[in-house]
Amino acid sequence: MTTATMKIAVAAFMATTSLSSFSSAAYAQNGEQADDDNVIIVTARGREETLVEVPLSTTVFNGEDIEAAGIDRVDDFLGLTPGVSIANSQDSGTNFITIRGVSQTRNGQPPVAVLIDGVLQVNSRSFDQPLYEIESIEVLRGPQGALYGRNATNGAIIINTKDPSEKLSGYVKGGYGTGEEYLIEGTVSGPLVEDRLGLRVSGRYYSRDGYFTNVALNDEVGFYDEFNVKGHLHFTPSDELTVDLRATYTENDGDSLNYTFQGVTTDPVTGEVNGFASVADANVVQRRFSANNRGFDDRKVGQISLLINYDLGFANLSSATAWDKLRQSIGGDQFPYSANTTVNPGLSFFDGTQTQFVDVEAISQEIRLTSHDDSAFRWMVGGYYLATDRFISTSTGDDLELGLLPVSRSPLLGNAVNPTNGFTADDNDNTAWAFFFNAAYDVTEQLEIAVAGRYDEDRRKQTVSLQNGFFDAAGNLLAPQGTPGAVNRRTFSRFQPKVSARYLATDNFSIYASWGRGFRSGQFNQNGVAAAAAGAGLVGVTDIYDQENTETFEAGLKFNLPGRLSISAAAYHTTVENAPYFVFVGAVGAQILVGIDEVEIQGGELEVSANLADGLDLDLGLAISDSEIKAYSLDPMLVGNKAPYVPNASFNAGLQYRTPIIGSVGFFGRMDYEVRGQQFWDPENSTARHSLDLVGLRAGIEDIEGKWSLIGSVENVTDVVYNSEYVTGGFAHAASPRIWRIEGRINF
Repeated sequence: MTTATMKIAVAAFMATTSLSSFSSAAYAQNGEQADDDNVIIVTARGREETLVEVPLSTTVFNGEDIEAAGIDRVDDFLGLTPGVSIANSQDSGTNFITIRGVSQTRNGQPPVAVLIDGVLQVNSRSFDQPLYEIESIEVLRGPQGALYGRNATNGAIIINTKDPSEKLSGYVKGGYGTGEEYLIEGTVSGPLVEDRLGLRVSGRYYSRDGYFTNVALNDEVGFYDEFNVKGHLHFTPSDELTVDLRATYTENDGDSLNYTFQGVTTDPVTGEVNGFASVADANVVQRRFSANNRGFDDRKVGQISLLINYDLGFANLSSATAWDKLRQSIGGDQFPYSANTTVNPGLSFFDGTQTQFVDVEAISQEIRLTSHDDSAFRWMVGGYYLATDRFISTSTGDDLELGLLPVSRSPLLGNAVNPTNGFTADDNDNTAWAFFFNAAYDVTEQLEIAVAGRYDEDRRKQTVSLQNGFFDAAGNLLAPQGTPGAVNRRTFSRFQPKVSARYLATDNFSIYASWGRGFRSGQFNQNGVAAAAAGAGLVGVTDIYDQENTETFEAGLKFNLPGRLSISAAAYHTTVENAPYFVFVGAVGAQILVGIDEVEIQGGELEVSANLADGLDLDLGLAISDSEIKAYSLDPMLVGNKAPYVPNASFNAGLQYRTPIIGSVGFFGRMDYEVRGQQFWDPENSTARHSLDLVGLRAGIEDIEGKWSLIGSVENVTDVVYNSEYVTGGFAHAASPRIWRIEGRINF
């Protein structure tokens, strides 16, 4: 354990000890529990249970928590969750979630299942969308595949939005911030037919110019425009039947691929290459950009879902049907991201362009039959089906200083502005189905034994484009890439069992233990990338990434005095077979997934929430993770190294205070402190990102009755300079600087 990790652990232990002493005294003085309204409710197992009753490591954010912490993106609540981290880079659809040491990689699926209003989100590129009008968020750690299927290898995120209100209500919110940032959002909600039909309609627009500067273009870097609209129709034709129809649409436009290459030096005025140096350090950050093309990121995401729940008397029957559509086109400068071009390469020898296009459509159906909660034996059975049609293309092009053009389904052969010189594309027709069950039995009033299982099968078919190849500037084929026209098929499957035992010593204290298996489905790399990698000296890569299998043992405890103190602790050991790792070959634009044969991860988490005084609340979270590569056939010399993307420790603390000032006006203040421990970005452990200390502040005035608020906030208060992502070889993506905002809200 490093010195930084030991300091984090000692600080958390001392804080927990003092909080426990404080809360026990406060509880003894009051002599009774808080009202039931303060009990934390969790829906992780498909039914409502208290936080103490659920044998899972769970972090819960209710609507008040979400508003107070300023949560409106995925990053915001994951940063407040121990054992979970996220890195953003490249574009709006590329995110890297790491949970308990199991990581997401570029072009791969996350190690968590994400459910919004009971619908499983089937595309990781749609994950990072605006969060507003949220009722609750639950982050479950540990294998959840028995309930939520493939890809839930180490967790699940459950997001519930607000239902239509019984009376006409709504709000309007506006904001301004760093980088000419503008925000406006609002909601109107109410009944169309009293007690039968309700409607909620929400909209949001966000825009910013950017935080950094591109010297070659004399323009901002990081611009982003986003528009979102969503609606929810809630129909209750009878006491037994409810129908929920939801629709959401998001459209965003921005730049992308804002990388710098550490091994190049550029002119601070023109952005042209001055020379190359031997630099590959995850802590070297470049906030000055030199690309001569402003990248683009055009994404459109839509979903329509229908949820039907019917009480059969002996059980509840539910159906969730969803249609998803995503189309995204990104592009930008290529290695080494300078003002040099194909016609004027200078010392860079080559500097072209790169694009990627993704078009995904999916239809999913889930049916569940769930017993009522009023018996010692509780059960659930269900089935799931998913059909996905995905097209993806990746291209490189000649930079003729005439602009950057998007490439979608066909290469731009012989184009006079931006001719394509390398193109790979394929259609993927995938179908998946699953059958699942879970059952819990109260052996005694205190002891519950639960068993769950799910069998998933994922069938994938890849049809390689006939246009795969390398081309000259005139559009003539120089050589095929991969096997144009090939049709590849592969099936991935696994039974995912989970067994848990929970002992409820009192209504406020429980201990539990569990064992479970999970798997993350395999997938095809784009056809031909293996050969491209071999040509660049990377031998052993294949055109298919096999499935990941995990096995986890966990034990934990929970203590909760509603409204006063909550403590949760867990320890776990996870074995990962074929952990995904991303390899980027810049010279040919190849993006490749490879597998690390075996990784072992062990660690633990501690969460504490306490009401210190009237209006004063404290939240603490600590996570420690120790990973080790046990087998790696691609490079056996790396056995014993740490797994990539896994922080060795993390710590978060939030202190929040509310108090009346005068009349109906109150003060609100909150400080969040986050420590992200050291982590490596590659299995070679070539360079480690140092530990980070990040501080966020929020303060303002508000109406005590909730009619309005005016809040100012600052992210990264001390302006810590660090990379949000680092790719082996010196490709770096700078994280956001200090950002301030002011937001006003009026409720009606």
